[in-house]
Amino acid sequence: MFDRRFFYYFDWINLFTTIALLSIGLLFVFSSTYTQAQPVSIFLKKQIIGTIGGLGIYLLASFINLKTMARWGYFWYFALLILLLYTVIGGWIGMGAKRWISLYFFRIQPSEIAKLLLPFFIAYYMSEQKYISLYQKSHPPLKHFTFPLIILFASSFLILKQPDLGTAILVLGSGLITLWIANMNKKFFIIFGVCLVLGAPVFWKVLKPYQQQRILVLLGQGDNKKERYQMEQSKIAIGSGGFTGKGLLNGTQNKLLFLPEDHTDFIFSVICEELGFWGALLVLFLFSVLFMRLIFILLQVPSAIEKIIGIGLISHILLSVCINIGMVVGILPIVGIPLPLLSYGLSNLWVTCASLGVLNNIAIRRYYYS
Repeated sequence: MFDRRFFYYFDWINLFTTIALLSIGLLFVFSSTYTQAQPVSIFLKKQIIGTIGGLGIYLLASFINLKTMARWGYFWYFALLILLLYTVIGGWIGMGAKRWISLYFFRIQPSEIAKLLLPFFIAYYMSEQKYISLYQKSHPPLKHFTFPLIILFASSFLILKQPDLGTAILVLGSGLITLWIANMNKKFFIIFGVCLVLGAPVFWKVLKPYQQQRILVLLGQGDNKKERYQMEQSKIAIGSGGFTGKGLLNGTQNKLLFLPEDHTDFIFSVICEELGFWGALLVLFLFSVLFMRLIFILLQVPSAIEKIIGIGLISHILLSVCINIGMVVGILPIVGIPLPLLSYGLSNLWVTCASLGVLNNIAIRRYYYS
């Protein structure tokens, strides 16, 4: 139900920071795809439409009843698992991976939707089973978390099989953080971490050859003209920007087509080249304001189910930002994670806007408990 208090308590800092980042994203999708023959590219047109739609989704998610959203999110997640399975079997192939389902007029990426629905699934399941114990000192028995763990690992496995290692890591990581907030016994995470370390040789064999190569590149191996090409060109673009940058539309690594995926995964490199250190600092500042604001709000939320949903949603955005910037500067392997709100791509854009809208929803409703 709409209420004047909703607008009074609306988190305008969240909204304006989101709009600022979306605006920078549009500016650099324009810059990275600009040519004299076609100044306004099809990518920019789609991103403009996607941004308008994303803001609509943001506002809608800000006012929908959260309990209703959690209940529907729980049941939708089972349908999503079917979509993930279908994507592996008969999905649309792009860049060597089956990550999309074609719906004639556009394509959707079910793995992106998993990042949005998973926190609702976990929160609703825990609340319905009376297992939420956010403020209790004792931990529920591990068996109470068995079902969400099975769903989490199944989702991550299906995404990994597409193959999409980056999104699988995001879903698994944000899901585990959500379960941590739901007060899962810390012993599980210790055992899980030990198993990861001891099982590293086995996991290495599971990775595709190109995924193994990306990790080896991070360790200094590979030819600069082959395996290391993306990382080297990204670092050249970032370094050549200096403090003030080369100016909008004047990035040579971008315009001379040295930098691959400049409007998607490596858009931060274009920002650094054209706006320099100060442009990069502006982007980092805006993300910092957004995350600090959201974390401050979630610390004030007394409702356990809303806190679980909020932490789950902020986790996938925060992890995406850290992984994307880490890979373009060369301190993390390249895993194909877009930069939220800035990179071209409608599925990721809409999921991020929906997540931020829900977080604004939580910010509004926290006053209803006071």
